Amino acid sequence: MTATTLAELLKARTNDHSWLTAAFHGRTGLGWHQPTPATAAEGRALSVVIPAHNTAYALPAVLDALNAQDTAGEVEVIVVDDASTDATFDVARRHPAVTTAVRLASRSGSAGARNAGALLAQAENLLFLDSDMVLPRHVLADFAARARPETVLTGFRHNLPHQNTPCGPVIPDRPPQLSADHRVTWTPPTNTVLPYSGLTLTEKLDGRPLDATDDFQNLGHGRFYYDWDLPRMAVTALLGVPRDRFVDVGGFDPEFGRLGWGMEDTHLGAALIAARCLVVPLRQAVGYHLDPQDADAQWLTKLTAWPATLAHYRHVLAQAAPTGRGRTFTTATETLLHDAEVITR
Repeated sequence: MTATTLAELLKARTNDHSWLTAAFHGRTGLGWHQPTPATAAEGRALSVVIPAHNTAYALPAVLDALNAQDTAGEVEVIVVDDASTDATFDVARRHPAVTTAVRLASRSGSAGARNAGALLAQAENLLFLDSDMVLPRHVLADFAARARPETVLTGFRHNLPHQNTPCGPVIPDRPPQLSADHRVTWTPPTNTVLPYSGLTLTEKLDGRPLDATDDFQNLGHGRFYYDWDLPRMAVTALLGVPRDRFVDVGGFDPEFGRLGWGMEDTHLGAALIAARCLVVPLRQAVGYHLDPQDADAQWLTKLTAWPATLAHYRHVLAQAAPTGRGRTFTTATETLLHDAEVITR
């Protein structure tokens, strides 16, 4: 029987990327998880797309880090301000790292903001980056050197609590830690129904999703590691995707943002897996995620809205896999940009 729904196609797709990582090593002499010298990215352009809403507290540090990247590849940085009420747009349009600064006329959500940036992007490969993620100097070269038409490249994040200082956030001198990401070190609650799998764990688990799944390879064919599956590994805090396939699946579904928070990146991951992409982690690509002052309150608000977006995700899993949606994506995103302010250097 031919797979027709998104869920059925996920079960039909493997995630064996060993041939890809071996070929990269053979071609470059570099380990897949090795920080990348600038020269390895030469001739490999990258469009960095940053959605931003009221993140003026973090955006200067994020852009400073991008301006300091060691990469020989061409880089454009597109910041899409989602109708902020603080100084986010002023920061973006004045910073030397920014190629294009966009201010949307009204709040559209991170899905719409990312779609707008992707439509304006010139490179074949996109790197979605949160506006509160500070990257080590090698990360853009890491992504550019490894990008391929069939890869979804995932980086990781290390959350830093908010710090009130006159000069803004303080970035530690030490590198961010891979183990700080929940996809790497995970301690789930016991005696609680886990939302994705429906499992209830009765004993404490010292979870290691990244290691236990052999760099996500064992999550092919719709398999789970407890409450983790392959689409969940596509987290847009730091995510590289091929632009052509991103557009063909219709980009991010803005309905998730209208309903609440979360799942839009999981859905994109599912759509790209269905389109025969492999999800491959970069263990060396870890950024510092700068928490806002009201991080706890924001998290509670997000969790309140999460059931609605999870229900929508389960609904679209039962629908046909998105493909051939480039024209619809372009039309909808051009409409979103019609009244936007766009400043290009």
